[in-house]
Amino acid sequence: MMITKIKHLFFLSCLKASELIERDIHFKLKHKEKLQLKIHKLLCNKCKQYHKHSLLIEQCIHNLKNKEAMTVDFKKLEKRIIIKMRNI
Repeated sequence: MMITKIKHLFFLSCLKASELIERDIHFKLKHKEKLQLKIHKLLCNKCKQYHKHSLLIEQCIHNLKNKEAMTVDFKKLEKRIIIKMRNI
């Protein structure tokens, strides 16, 4: 019975690990959850890769959002180019 409790404390399924990975990206995990996830990723290369890929995807989404926020006024840009070309 004690071994079962210890097993459930330290060993996660990949499904539970993936849930913690996603929560870790967006929220702060409890210390117990961080430890469980760390141990799981030490034993499971697929979840370790999943975490890396999830971080990469989140960074790409963040970069896309920042690019959408940057708008270019092409009319102003065109005028500046024309003025500079006339001064050559």
